[in-house]
Amino acid sequence: MFFTYLRRELRRRRKAALVVASGLALGIALVIVVSSVSSGMEKAQGKVLQSLYGLGTDMTVTKAAQAQSSTGERPRFQFDARGSDSDEEQSSDRVMVQGFQTLATSTVSKVGDQKGVSDVVGGLSLQVVKVSGQFRQGQFQQDQQSGGGNQQGGGQPGAQQSPEGRVEGGGADFDVNNYSVYGTDVTKPALGPLTSSKITSGRTFKSSETNAKVVVADKSYAKEKKLVLGDTVTIKSVKYKVIGIATPDSGDAAANLYIPLKQAQTLSDSKNKVTTIYVKASDSQQISAVKSTIQKNISGTTVTTSADLADTVSGSLSTASDLASNVGKWLSIAVLVAAFLVAGLLTSSAVSRRVREFGTLKALGWKSGRVTRQVVGEAVVNGLVGGALGIALGLGGAYVVTAISPTLQAEVGSTGGAVGGPGGGGPGGGMGGPARETASKALDVALTAPVALSTIALAVGLAVTGGLIAGAFGGWRASRLRPADALRRVE
Repeated sequence: MFFTYLRRELRRRRKAALVVASGLALGIALVIVVSSVSSGMEKAQGKVLQSLYGLGTDMTVTKAAQAQSSTGERPRFQFDARGSDSDEEQSSDRVMVQGFQTLATSTVSKVGDQKGVSDVVGGLSLQVVKVSGQFRQGQFQQDQQSGGGNQQGGGQPGAQQSPEGRVEGGGADFDVNNYSVYGTDVTKPALGPLTSSKITSGRTFKSSETNAKVVVADKSYAKEKKLVLGDTVTIKSVKYKVIGIATPDSGDAAANLYIPLKQAQTLSDSKNKVTTIYVKASDSQQISAVKSTIQKNISGTTVTTSADLADTVSGSLSTASDLASNVGKWLSIAVLVAAFLVAGLLTSSAVSRRVREFGTLKALGWKSGRVTRQVVGEAVVNGLVGGALGIALGLGGAYVVTAISPTLQAEVGSTGGAVGGPGGGGPGGGMGGPARETASKALDVALTAPVALSTIALAVGLAVTGGLIAGAFGGWRASRLRPADALRRVE
């Protein structure tokens, strides 16, 4: 009897039911769209952060670089240009630790022993300055008489460096080339900056290549230098074979070249040293506690979490994220409250128009509880219909956002982890990773709106809740009806 009467009444009052369901559908659809867009914002921000410090990293441990004095010596390059050799190509490499003071490799084990740490790996960030070119023989003889046989970069009389990185004058014509190199622990490929890139050509390092003369090149750098698999790259007179080309998932690459950690330590005279320790926590909900533990037990270090770096993200991504999480959330709540209230009032009004019907049913023996259950049942069905419409509209809205994929920009500032040193204020410097050469460049991220199953479950819950609230209004009104009301309505 309950379902028969319910089906008949819903069919007879389709327009009224559709009005109630539409109001609920609008509120539920808005909740789905806002939730999915917020999820997309988090995903986009995660891509930005991942491009800086690598997949799976929850925090990094570094030691801030000492501020350089204004009277510090400029890098000096030693050349051997004597007699008739002065017309030959000359080159010299300067390999420097980048961004931070070094930490002993034993610190990696100490960090790994801390409570809440799942895995750790160390890395060494380097900057290579390569100067190559020729001395002019005629001018060289004059320089020999006035300044000695060996020429040092930055020491030639009247030498000038052009904006393109070319040094001219003083009897010399040299090119200056800067690029970044990162020493990677090849035994733990699941952590570190290289995990933010995919090997799109060749292969990555083997765990046995701990001290091998092999290199993985960033795709953009390889294109610029016309490097292909099998080519060799010379760093400080050591030749490295290109075994792979890495393409960043988003943003800029962590470094131009990646080599085994031991090789990086040898090139920079940093035996058993690292600049950055990448840490993965056992529980992502306890990152703050793990950070405090490391800071307490390992003095002199700076621990930076992804949350610290997220606070420095600016640009349209940050603005849109704030709008979605603040304005969008409160707008959704306001629309839902209004939808629930309107559904309740419309249901109560519909019951008032059915006074004769319910009064007659009571006169025939229906109790108030039975009438109330009938009204609540109709309202819950209206709520479920509204939920179904809302889910359809919400999924449609999320699909449109994903299809359009509006481009947002994100720029990451420094958290102050590095003071001085190359790249100390850049994106890589803030988190502890190798600094980017394009530190001030904004990253473009495509926005998507993924809909999680939890969001669908929330929508269903809201639909049932809306139906129950509307039913409560209508049930309360129906419970107050008396058989006499029906007689008065007839009169």
